[in-house]
Amino acid sequence: MAALVELLDAACRQAPDRVALAGEADTLTYAAFAARAGEIAAALGKERIETNEPVLVMVSNQPGDIAAFLGVWRAGGVTVPVHRSTPPAALAGYVDATGARLLIDAMSDAPRHGDFVRGGAVQVAPRSAPAARPILADAALIVFTSGSTGKPKGAVLSHRAIAGKLAANDSYLGFGTGECTLLVLNITFSFGVWVSLLTLAKAGTLVMRERFRSETFLTDLIAERIDRVAVVPTMMRALMPKLDDADHRSRLARLAADGPLRHIMIGGEFLPAAQGADIERRFPRAALIDIYGLTETATSDFVLQPQERAQHGGCIGRPAPQVTFRIGGAQREGEPGELQIKTPFIMNGYLDAPDLTAAAFDDGYFRTGDLARVRDGGIVELVGRAKEIINRAGAKISPLEIEQCFAHCQGVAAALATGVADPILGERLHVLLVPAVNGTIDLSALRAHAAAHLEKFKQPDRYYVAPDLPLGRTGKADRGALRALIESGALTLIE
Repeated sequence: MAALVELLDAACRQAPDRVALAGEADTLTYAAFAARAGEIAAALGKERIETNEPVLVMVSNQPGDIAAFLGVWRAGGVTVPVHRSTPPAALAGYVDATGARLLIDAMSDAPRHGDFVRGGAVQVAPRSAPAARPILADAALIVFTSGSTGKPKGAVLSHRAIAGKLAANDSYLGFGTGECTLLVLNITFSFGVWVSLLTLAKAGTLVMRERFRSETFLTDLIAERIDRVAVVPTMMRALMPKLDDADHRSRLARLAADGPLRHIMIGGEFLPAAQGADIERRFPRAALIDIYGLTETATSDFVLQPQERAQHGGCIGRPAPQVTFRIGGAQREGEPGELQIKTPFIMNGYLDAPDLTAAAFDDGYFRTGDLARVRDGGIVELVGRAKEIINRAGAKISPLEIEQCFAHCQGVAAALATGVADPILGERLHVLLVPAVNGTIDLSALRAHAAAHLEKFKQPDRYYVAPDLPLGRTGKADRGALRALIESGALTLIE
């Protein structure tokens, strides 16, 4: 039996009457969780699911979504999480990449998706199962991440890797049996997935919210008796200005006096030292644990523990259990270079992309694309990014993917995208468009095009228009030059 199935089934047997998943409109005990997963597994069996066959699972942080994960794994399939807000064009891209003929949407009012035919929670497309792929042996998840090629890459993660990472994370986080976790991270995000699975593996309760809401965050922590929560820095930046009003001050005082909150796990993007210190000041009873990791390595590769924050705030800390690293290209100690990671919890590879997989490794080390250096005492500090990925509120966006989308928009001759620093989101996505000859660019048409072809988090925050793209020294379009023009206010904003 697959490792994650064993972990979750054991929890279901251990605490059948305890609440496993508490959503905003649905709650499942462990017995109901097991039964719901069994129904999905049986439905997939009737559709003759193949061993290691990929299954798209539509998610939006509902209890039934996690039950669908377990149902797919029980049936011997591989879960491919896709957010319910994903537009049809992007969903078609995932279908094309995986060859999936099976889709699960556990919502009772689920619509028909793409060319899948509705038949209960399991929808089936009129095509054969994809051919067996060796890379999917023991696979649990295919998680799509943005890449420098502009096309999302499907990182294949095995049951062995994820289960091993859960045990490694628990060794330093100490999830207690039956404890309560607040989930505000989406479960298309690897950080959200492992936090959910570790809570359930320890027979705890996962309180699920469709999204982070700063207005109700403290109320949830108090009312639900939350032991731990996982967030990205953007969420906390949105919360902090509200903490000075009377209502929020009162809730903070209640948390400090009586709340069980003991862990705030934060990751997905850079946490500045000053922000970390502010969070610790506001939540003095909770340990703030800064976690750095990548989907490809099953996440959580470096940890900055609370006792080292005062001296090393802004760093990513020390390697997590069973992780080793090196600074590629560095000629001497303390010199920056590419952070490269070796871990037993590594992905099987990128789906159907052996060349990309090979390029991602150097002598067994995964190339993160992040620039780092080692400080005194062995603490690792990030100093930049070798890749051009935009980090918007912890979500990774390929600028090339955005440019390719708008290249097909009527009236557009060329597009260039970049990230621009933002105090709330970390970076905002900006795009510059060059009109086609005799073409006109309309903001409402741009937004409609983006909504039809891009997931919500990939839709630009700002649009600009200019007669030409800014060029670098080599004559190529230069995203750095674009960023400088935006920051100087030299471009015309489309309004």
